[in-house]
Amino acid sequence: MPRKKKADRYTIHNKVRVIRGGADYFRLIEEIADNATYSLHLQTYIFDEDETGGKIAEALKRAAKRNVRVYMLLDGYASQHLSAGFISDLKGAGVHFGFFQPVFKSGSFYLGRRLHHKVVVADARVCMVAGINISNRYNDVGTEKAWLDWAIHAEGEIAGKISEVCIKRWNRWPFRKKYDAPAVRVNSPLPVEECLVRVSINDWVFKKTEITRSYEELFKNAHAGATVMTSYFWPPQRLLKFMARASRRGVKVKLVLTARADVPFAKYAERYLYRWLFRSNIEVYEYQKNILHGKIAVCDNEFVTAGSYNVNNISAFASVELNLDIKDTAIATLVNDNFNEIIENDCILIDRLNFWTSNNLLKKFQFYLSYRIIHIIFFLFTFYFNQRREKH
Repeated sequence: MPRKKKADRYTIHNKVRVIRGGADYFRLIEEIADNATYSLHLQTYIFDEDETGGKIAEALKRAAKRNVRVYMLLDGYASQHLSAGFISDLKGAGVHFGFFQPVFKSGSFYLGRRLHHKVVVADARVCMVAGINISNRYNDVGTEKAWLDWAIHAEGEIAGKISEVCIKRWNRWPFRKKYDAPAVRVNSPLPVEECLVRVSINDWVFKKTEITRSYEELFKNAHAGATVMTSYFWPPQRLLKFMARASRRGVKVKLVLTARADVPFAKYAERYLYRWLFRSNIEVYEYQKNILHGKIAVCDNEFVTAGSYNVNNISAFASVELNLDIKDTAIATLVNDNFNEIIENDCILIDRLNFWTSNNLLKKFQFYLSYRIIHIIFFLFTFYFNQRREKH
């Protein structure tokens, strides 16, 4: 039987909302958990034992005490700081808890794939796919505003697909109690809305590069405009070429990046690429209000992709990532409107001349050195993956 093409994987009957991160996002997670009747999966990269993490943990425990089958899978490196007592409380309440384990990890280093996607799904009926971790810094806590981030909230057929992904990810670890229930359990009618949505996964070790291809398609098919918002910009060379070709065709390509990064070294490496972006007539904006952590792109008021995938080599070749691709004029227009508002009110356009004249020779060398060092680190990080692929 011929392999099903990616273009054929869109589901039709879905109700979709774009959610900006912060308090509304975490309220929705609690709402999804509190309304779950049969199954609930939460899989994420960072889960902090703080006020936000405590509230979400309580919602999971409430669901488990109602005999909902609750499965919580966290990255074994990024969430290794959780205390034994916190985990014991979750398990005692009936939550099935597991770590996605790297090949090797210590307090400051690990070697292996990261579980980087951020997903919650209940009853194979409602789901959220995001770039948002479970931590105070992604929430509105007190006077502190959340980092800028995004999620897709969806009801309908796509939630069944997300449920299947979560079950397969949970069952892949050999020493974990298997989830053996049916993947799909829809207890309510499908939405009457017809919104085309598909799941895209990147897991390069297992030869899945669907999100990378979605970004390539975005630039290949763009006619008027394409805007990308990403927190750590260090893309594969092939994707840079797609961006440049789109710009040469007359597509207005915009890139929205953070001015303040939680990883300053990565920002220096990113700024080394500005020279290439300027030469390719790509507009670069830096978000000023807070840290930008979102991962979302829109094309021609027609197509949106959003989720955990950063436009960089780590997401392309090292991490387990999940996005939702949406073909819908209303959703794409809404995302474009949000982008335009953020660009106008919270960003500055990086001017080519001012950028180079305001950075002295030492600063430019720092950008260059950071870019080269990050290449070396990435090569060492993925050496295990390369060896594994060669053996198979």
